[in-house]
Amino acid sequence: MDTLKYWSIRVLLRSVIYITMASLFLGHASLTRAENRIDQIRPDAPELAAFGKWSIGVKTLSFVNANQIDVLRTKAGDSPQRYDRSLVVEIWYPADASDRADPDKKTVQGGGEYQSVTRDAKRSVLLKGRAIRNAPQVRDVRFPLVLISHGYPGNRYLLSHLAENLASKGYVVGSIDHMESTYSDQAGFASTLINRPLDILFIMEMMSQLNRGTVPLADAAGFKGMIDVDNTALIGYSMGGYGVINVVGGGFTEASTRLPIAPPNGLLKLRQSGSAEFNATIDQRVKAAVAFAPWGWNAGFWSAESLRGIRTPILYIGGSHDDVSGYSPGFRNLFEASVNAPRYLLTYLNANHNAGAPIPAPAESWARVAHMPTPPAFHYMDPVWDSVKMNNIAQHFVTAFLGLYVKGDSSMKPYLSLGEYASEGKWSVNKEGSANPDHTYWKGFQRRQAAGLRFEAKEP
Repeated sequence: MDTLKYWSIRVLLRSVIYITMASLFLGHASLTRAENRIDQIRPDAPELAAFGKWSIGVKTLSFVNANQIDVLRTKAGDSPQRYDRSLVVEIWYPADASDRADPDKKTVQGGGEYQSVTRDAKRSVLLKGRAIRNAPQVRDVRFPLVLISHGYPGNRYLLSHLAENLASKGYVVGSIDHMESTYSDQAGFASTLINRPLDILFIMEMMSQLNRGTVPLADAAGFKGMIDVDNTALIGYSMGGYGVINVVGGGFTEASTRLPIAPPNGLLKLRQSGSAEFNATIDQRVKAAVAFAPWGWNAGFWSAESLRGIRTPILYIGGSHDDVSGYSPGFRNLFEASVNAPRYLLTYLNANHNAGAPIPAPAESWARVAHMPTPPAFHYMDPVWDSVKMNNIAQHFVTAFLGLYVKGDSSMKPYLSLGEYASEGKWSVNKEGSANPDHTYWKGFQRRQAAGLRFEAKEP
């Protein structure tokens, strides 16, 4: 065999081997992604991201808020049109799984699965987690309530990683599909502007009725006596954060009620700062609020004066490069202006709008679609940060925050008493692993794993 032929064959064989190995790798990666897991905990996750002691159940309930103003059919100067708002709520809860398979083993038929759609609203997607569908509720124990409000558009599964995680730690968690604001039924923005806070308040009342046993739904009976609505937390992302801020006392500015994007006939005045009607809706049962990248400051919906009405402890979370809600100016201004509340701000440095809140991008969303300028996956991803890492960090801080302010667990305080920049913390432990007096690294984080974060806390 001449030298040229030898080397040609060798190069060909090497190419075949590389292609085969790449195909196997990509095939494995595709299978891994296709599981679309929402419950991943990375080995570098902070301490409180770990799932709790409770097995998790999940049910889907539908509620109807009758005779509401139909913003999208109401014309300026005309009498308001009315309709019924149908709101689907996914409810995660501590479950009695004693007679069922361990949810971690994924052996229960239908367990840990959620049928959803991707951001483009064209493709169905199966998400996988840990909850057991329709598992029996834990009896004779009351658990605090958490309500979750998604972005525009979004759906009740967008923050499902956080919902499952909190349910395992002893919360009943309800995540709302906001009508006219989901992937499947996205409609005019004016509906979202007024209905976000109204939907949250309505579902909070429905959860109270579930606890009283007065909701005539087949799957509702098990919640009787289980939900401690007197200790409620609200969590919202983007437009969900906007709704949460309004519910806890951040009234809209007078100027925002007249904006071209506002609902007609000054409807936002119902939620305007300082109005008696608005003040009467502030519910003292809400003990804590979490706002991921809340929208509205740069659009004129909030002011330093209108945010003085917030007295509920609030945790703001987002990215320093948010180009949707804005950072500074943007939701950082909300943190600064919530002067009458204990308040915290967790910043993912260099992250954009999707910091911490959305689930990892489902595999089906990776491919481009004709009607969108970017792949639908961009709706979930961050350009810099890994989604699971961001989720784990959010789970850690939300666990500490709700533990302190909703459950009254003072052992959570050290997780919220941190040096401002994680990169400036000093790692100093002895051979037994105990912290030395000069150890200032963020509590709950492993060595080197808090990089890229900033945390601030202010009292009223």
